Amino acid sequence: MTAIKHALQRDIFTPNDERLLSIVNVCKAGKKKKNCFLCATVTTERPVQVKVVKVKKSDKGDFYKRQIAWALRDLAVVDAKDAIKENPEFDLHFEKIYKWVASSTAEKNAFISCIWKLNQRYLRKKIDFVNVSSQLLEELPKVTEESVPSGENQSVTGGDEEAVDEYQELNAREEQDIEIMMEGCEYAISNAEAFAERLSRELQVLDGANIQSIMASEKQVNILMNLLDEALKEVDQIELKLSSYEEMLQSVKEQMDQISESNHLIHLSNTNNVKLLSEIEFLVNHMDLAKGHIKALQEGDLASSRGIEACTNAADALLQCMNVALRPGHDMLLAVKQQQQRFSDLREHFARRLASHLNNVFVQQFTQALLQLYNRSYFLSVPGHDQSSTLAQHSVELTLPNHHPFHRDLLRYAKLMEWLKSTDYGKYEGLTKNYMDYLSRLYEREIKDFFEVAKIKMTGTTKESKKFATLPRKESAVKQETESLHGSSGKLTGSTSSLNKLSVQSSGNRRSQSSSLLDMGNMSASDLDVADRTKFDKIFEQVLSELEPLCLAEQDFISKFFKLQQHQSMPGTMTEAEDLDGGTSSRQHNAGTPLPVSSEKDMIRQMMIKIFRCIEPELNNLIALGDKIDSFNSLYMLVKMSHHVWTAQNVDPASFLSTTLGNVLVTVKRNFDKCISNQIRQMEEVKISKKSKVGILPFVAEFEEFAGLAESIFKNAERRGDLDKAYTKLIRGVFVNVEKVANESQKTPRDVVMMENFHHIFATLSRLKISCLEAEKKEAKQKYTDHLQSYVIYSLGQPLEKLNHFFEGVEARVAQGIREEEVSYQLAFNKQELRKVIKEYPGKEVKKGLDNLYKKVDKHLCEEENLLQVVWHSMQDEFIRQYKHFEGLIARCYPGSGVTMEFTIQDILDYCSSIAQSH
Repeated sequence: MTAIKHALQRDIFTPNDERLLSIVNVCKAGKKKKNCFLCATVTTERPVQVKVVKVKKSDKGDFYKRQIAWALRDLAVVDAKDAIKENPEFDLHFEKIYKWVASSTAEKNAFISCIWKLNQRYLRKKIDFVNVSSQLLEELPKVTEESVPSGENQSVTGGDEEAVDEYQELNAREEQDIEIMMEGCEYAISNAEAFAERLSRELQVLDGANIQSIMASEKQVNILMNLLDEALKEVDQIELKLSSYEEMLQSVKEQMDQISESNHLIHLSNTNNVKLLSEIEFLVNHMDLAKGHIKALQEGDLASSRGIEACTNAADALLQCMNVALRPGHDMLLAVKQQQQRFSDLREHFARRLASHLNNVFVQQFTQALLQLYNRSYFLSVPGHDQSSTLAQHSVELTLPNHHPFHRDLLRYAKLMEWLKSTDYGKYEGLTKNYMDYLSRLYEREIKDFFEVAKIKMTGTTKESKKFATLPRKESAVKQETESLHGSSGKLTGSTSSLNKLSVQSSGNRRSQSSSLLDMGNMSASDLDVADRTKFDKIFEQVLSELEPLCLAEQDFISKFFKLQQHQSMPGTMTEAEDLDGGTSSRQHNAGTPLPVSSEKDMIRQMMIKIFRCIEPELNNLIALGDKIDSFNSLYMLVKMSHHVWTAQNVDPASFLSTTLGNVLVTVKRNFDKCISNQIRQMEEVKISKKSKVGILPFVAEFEEFAGLAESIFKNAERRGDLDKAYTKLIRGVFVNVEKVANESQKTPRDVVMMENFHHIFATLSRLKISCLEAEKKEAKQKYTDHLQSYVIYSLGQPLEKLNHFFEGVEARVAQGIREEEVSYQLAFNKQELRKVIKEYPGKEVKKGLDNLYKKVDKHLCEEENLLQVVWHSMQDEFIRQYKHFEGLIARCYPGSGVTMEFTIQDILDYCSSIAQSH
């Protein structure tokens, strides 16, 4: 390789003023092996240029030739492929990537090392060396190219890398000193040998001076050595003293360790005492119930406001003590167990006392309400009492009893009920069941009596009110009920057979009254006037207005008193199955295990269903009665019920009131639809007399009555859409059946029946201005106009019959092609024949014919619709039209003949006017 290097230097690089620094024998990776050489070179002239040159042997093999050269500054990356394992492959990244395989790893490493040194020496832009071992990258002194004199590069002899490594540039100070020295000697440049000899002499003088200075400083060196020996002796003495001090400190350290250990034990003891005190204070503060609270729980007065407040505070304190979160290990302490047992006993005792007291309060309130109820019922049922005066007194008293005082008294126990709910769910469940049992029976009686009064006021009769005489005597009934309630107060979940028995007895009496009222004979709408319907509307509205606040007040009380807003599970007594059965036999689960219910609203709604289970049947009975009294009452009920349902849904769409009124609204809507269907069926069943004229049909008048009533009722109502649908059905039925009756009529002409009835319908729709019937109004007007014209033409006919036949012949000749002015030359239609025909119709005969026509029309038309003058005027216009037509034919076909009718248009007007006035 050395011979090749010298040959390349001599033949290729020296002629180009370049020096070869490193060489590697390579071939391209992945191709057929064609060896070449990569050479690292520098130029001998400044500025120095560094290149990588590819040299290839000629094909003849006797000399080398330069193939391609790259500037080192264009080299971006040198990738050695692997920094650990020996690998002859490497890549050089110029403008493109060149992949090479060296003949040996040593040559590759030497070449990469040379490239790195040249990069460090000559290039400011550093090349990235990837996967290159750090041992190959030797740091070179970093000097700038400007600091190298131009002669230095040229003075370097030899062509290997060592010449690069041995060269060292002068620093700035050295250059300055040489320049000063050369300035002091004038011949430094002209006579280099003389300057070198001078420098040699001066160097010898300096060397001698240095030797003398070294020899003169020997004494001082000896003195310095003595001083060092004395310093070492002092150091030894100090070390001895430090050792003695260390022994003394060791004993002190042992004593301090003992003191520190003692202090640690004292600190540990104090810490334990503090923690123990903290635990004791925690237990005392959180599990100690004040004597006042204990006394309140055991003996507190649950009837007074102060006693209730004291018991509430004591119950809250007890609950806090029982629910305190004990720390680990507390539950194993005997004192804690005893205290917990004491709290449990207090809780059981107070829960039992509270439940018993609340049950007694329920019974007391139920008894008071029952007395008030029987006072009213007994007053109504006294034998021989004037029932009409009694009902008159109660006519303004269609009200339900107010339970606000009872709710106010019970709400004082709301917090205690919440406490009972969280501590003893079984007793809370029993109280809930008893409350629902008491209230359901009380409300059932109050509501039934309320609806009985409403029914009596609706019917306006006192005959059925004598049924109240079958009620039990006031004193015995109240006593029996009270005893049954007190008997059941001892056990909250016990049987309520006595309540059921009394309820069955009372409800049976009321059912008999309801059925008797509903069995009354139907009363036709014609027997009732607007005042009766208005009275029914007021009574029905008052019934709904009384029920709504009653239900809302009870629902609000249930939510507050039983604390259902906390989303707890409902007791088993509130399941849908038991609500429907009204019994307790289906309850098979443990009283302390609540059944899950989806939400708080469902819980409240189920309790309301249990308490107010009689509202929906009573409302349905009242609706049935109103429908029997007058089918048009369904209009009032639909509007009122819809409004109340809409109001209830705005408050709470899932509430009991909203659901119940919604169910009843379905019944009202069915009655309304049935009313419409009945009217249509009655239209279809109408039969007319064959001997009398038809006039305005009954169902047309009834539609007018229905529409007028409906518009006054449904003004600004929520269910206007239902009325519009009913209008559409009814008007179609009216149209169809009017035409049906007109076709079947024998006494009255069909056109008269159609004309009069559709005129009446048009007038009704125009007056009421029903927007959904605009198309039907136009249709009715069109039918009226068409049949009026048809009737006029049919009735008037041809009053001048011969003259009409004559002119029909004239028109026939003209139609055959004869000119109008030549018709008079026809033998049958000459002037003489025309005069003969005209003489047969003098004014007197015309008036007589018109008078007979007027009598005929008057006989056909009915008086209530008052269309005689309208029809007569139309006939007059039609007669004048025919007269003008005849005159026009005479003027065109008989010009200049002087032939005219024996009466004029003014005569016709006078005849018609006098005939109308005479009748």
